[in-house]
Amino acid sequence: MKKLEELKNIHLIGIGGASMYAIAAMLKNDGKHVTGSDMQKSEHTTYLESLGIEVCIGHDLELIKNAQLVIYTAAIKSDDQELVYAKKLGIECVDRAEFLGEYTKQYENLICISGTHGKSTTTSMLASVFLEANLNPTINIGASLKKINGNYYIGGKKYFILEACEYVDSFLHFHPTSEIILNIDDDHLDYFKNITNIKKSFQKYIELLPKNGYLVVCIDDDNIKDLNLEGKNITTYGFSKEAMVQAKKIQYSSLGFPTFQVYIQDQYLDTFTLSVLGRHNILNALAVISMCLNYKVDLKIIKKALQEFKGVGRRFEYLGEYKNVPIFDDFAHHPTEIASTYSSSKLIKHHKTWAVFQSHTYSRTYEHLNEFADVLSNFDHIIICDIYPARETNIWNVKEDTLVDQIKKKNPNVIHIPTYEKIAQYLEKHIEPNDLIITIGAGPINQVAEMLLKRV
Repeated sequence: MKKLEELKNIHLIGIGGASMYAIAAMLKNDGKHVTGSDMQKSEHTTYLESLGIEVCIGHDLELIKNAQLVIYTAAIKSDDQELVYAKKLGIECVDRAEFLGEYTKQYENLICISGTHGKSTTTSMLASVFLEANLNPTINIGASLKKINGNYYIGGKKYFILEACEYVDSFLHFHPTSEIILNIDDDHLDYFKNITNIKKSFQKYIELLPKNGYLVVCIDDDNIKDLNLEGKNITTYGFSKEAMVQAKKIQYSSLGFPTFQVYIQDQYLDTFTLSVLGRHNILNALAVISMCLNYKVDLKIIKKALQEFKGVGRRFEYLGEYKNVPIFDDFAHHPTEIASTYSSSKLIKHHKTWAVFQSHTYSRTYEHLNEFADVLSNFDHIIICDIYPARETNIWNVKEDTLVDQIKKKNPNVIHIPTYEKIAQYLEKHIEPNDLIITIGAGPINQVAEMLLKRV
């Protein structure tokens, strides 16, 4: 790729995406002339237009002509007309991850947070601590963090805190100086095919670290244990005794928030309290504590920032109340994540749970059908929405009713309702005071909650 300082005109295909719109804003801040396109208007595209970036909803080949570089997302297909046209004109085209890899080279420290589950929350936690410590990090997250009013922040050149996704080996384009690996699970099987290939990808990711780079990993995770971690400047964390940084004596408040003691090599460090639910968030906090101590962040600042952290958008996020029924939204789209969602729900006092689930992609539904059925059957009532296809066509011939039938083997209180509006109408008629509604999925299933809350 050409040197960034040589580029004046840059076009982004899929500019409204969570990471892409952040890149566009950063490039605009760098003084570049930025244009872009997306298939639908959104808060992100509207925001970019307010910055003076020309955004086309649909396609506009005229925007391509003056571009010196075209950046596209993994969701963009090879026959996309703008991408085809750019290549025809001989314009250099790179995917988002490749570009970010080059862009972040200008930063002294690139701290990458990876793992199948919990990346956005942990990246946000770490960013919150660095901001509290006045370290002025540049930040790119896959979810919205209230502390920065979005999912990116333009700071100084010393620290870049980046959520690093493994899908299509994206994180292998980066040049990290430090890494957090939260967990490794069998996700994105449309690309990786099996857990062996996923672990191979994470092994390559580890090898990107320089000798003096910090590696922070959850030693409780069996798949992480299978990796070769020798020769790395490593900190392990977890609940198990073999963890270098360990959480003990966990207690929960009436609201379900945990307080726990942290020990380093069996020596008491301090007691921490979180304002987010769930045992999994204790692990996320341990990862952040471990990395922050490596960077010599003051312990009091770490404690304060973690206690004040109230989560990120769509991660077991409280949205409001309808007819004395609290509504939460969770981005969970893998059985392991939904298990954490269910565990968190048990910490909230309620009558009956209503899980409103929209599976994300046909391939994931097909690969994890039985696991989805097992974990969803734990909720009292389950509503299955139409599958959100994202980038896929249904070559697996998987159907929503197949998932419903599997759940019914364990829990008869399940129904398939195809649209958000009809789900909202059904809930209106059937919920009772003190029930608990949780919309679950990586697609726009949270629209169900929005529809209900508009009726208040």
